[in-house]
Amino acid sequence: MAKIKTTFFCQNCGAQSPKWLGKCPACGEWNTYVEEVIQKEESGKGSWKTPTTGPKKASVPKKIQEVNYEEQPRYVTGDAELDRVLGGGIVPGSLVLIGGEPGIGKSTLMLQIALILNTKKILYVSGEESEAQIKMRADRMSAKNPECYVLSETNTQQIFQQIEALKPDLLVIDSIQTLTSQYVESAAGSVSQVRECTAELMKFAKETGTPVFLIGHITKDGSIAGPKVLEHMVDTVLQFEGDRHMSYRILRTSKNRFGSTHELGIYEMRVEGLRPVANPSEILLTQREEVLNGVAIGAMMEGNRPLLIEIQSLVSPATYGTPQRSSTGHDAKRLNMLLAVLEKRGGMRLGQQDVFLNVAGGLRVDDPALDLAVCASLISSYEDTPVSEQICFAAEVGLGGEIRAVHRIENRIAEAEKLGFKKIIVSKYAVKGLDLSKYKIEVMAVSKLEEVYQKIF
Repeated sequence: MAKIKTTFFCQNCGAQSPKWLGKCPACGEWNTYVEEVIQKEESGKGSWKTPTTGPKKASVPKKIQEVNYEEQPRYVTGDAELDRVLGGGIVPGSLVLIGGEPGIGKSTLMLQIALILNTKKILYVSGEESEAQIKMRADRMSAKNPECYVLSETNTQQIFQQIEALKPDLLVIDSIQTLTSQYVESAAGSVSQVRECTAELMKFAKETGTPVFLIGHITKDGSIAGPKVLEHMVDTVLQFEGDRHMSYRILRTSKNRFGSTHELGIYEMRVEGLRPVANPSEILLTQREEVLNGVAIGAMMEGNRPLLIEIQSLVSPATYGTPQRSSTGHDAKRLNMLLAVLEKRGGMRLGQQDVFLNVAGGLRVDDPALDLAVCASLISSYEDTPVSEQICFAAEVGLGGEIRAVHRIENRIAEAEKLGFKKIIVSKYAVKGLDLSKYKIEVMAVSKLEEVYQKIF
């Protein structure tokens, strides 16, 4: 009998140590090392092994020009938002990890995709819900797929036996933290189990060309639970975000070997499932009966998609001593920088003012092109004068008070024109060489904050 080997793993970052440590040298967390068994069965007895007969040919280096490559067609799901985030569809043989808070809609999204792909044979494996619970959720959705199979199982060996019999075109695992392999003697969700189960699924995906979706839990700080090596092993990492008490959900990608990592998908949660939102700018702009001060519209880019979002601010005298600086959905350090620019270059006295900034719709933004909209919103609240609801902004603000150009200005202008805005304020350096006569919207080019103040008030 082989000797059982154990080692210590950090439950926060997955770092390994031959002995117990109080503080993890990799992530700095305390008391996170747990002893786990790492001894596996003999080679060749794993749950997904390719049988080999005879000697195996050794790999040799090749010139990159001599490598044969045939691009495989992607699976177009019919969900425009998911296809965009994945880079055009599901790549055969890819391993996709999707994470999000409990109750955010991860299982609903994956089951919905399994039902939409009615030309493919889908196997939906759940270690958290019974088959009856999955059927109850599927009955609420309008899509039906006669080739969608469900399996309630947590043992990977049993799952692979069913896979060999069914031979599905796509596999969904809900969730990776519930799976266990009999070749690793540790609890479900531990570092060893998560890593081993993911490795087995990755081997299956690459050798058979079957795409696999893994649903993962997240920790308190919003990162995917389990070792960081899990994110390195998969091809694509998706994050499903949003307040579960609100109806809108955002699907982002933080890693994608087959496409851009800057794309964004927006869904609306309904009783019958998740509805893709084709024009998110319309839902991100508040419909108001009257013009309010402290509100400005900014044009931002998420990947190749232009979005117009509403920036709200409230500037009022501080009544409790130290002024407050609060930002929701926007970088607080960048807000402090813009406040310093307005005070130094714009002559505004904000040192004794409370400042609250909010990005409407629950989005988290980091596009520098929203700087001018943030400044316009702050000036409007400070002066108690509203900005016209027919004006939007798309420019970066420098420390000298200069208005700087941003990329893809044509996409931003076209989106503002499509939504019915009459004017858009941009940097004069961004419109050099552009034919502005083709736009119905008035493009106002400025170079300093003083010019912006004159044009909007």
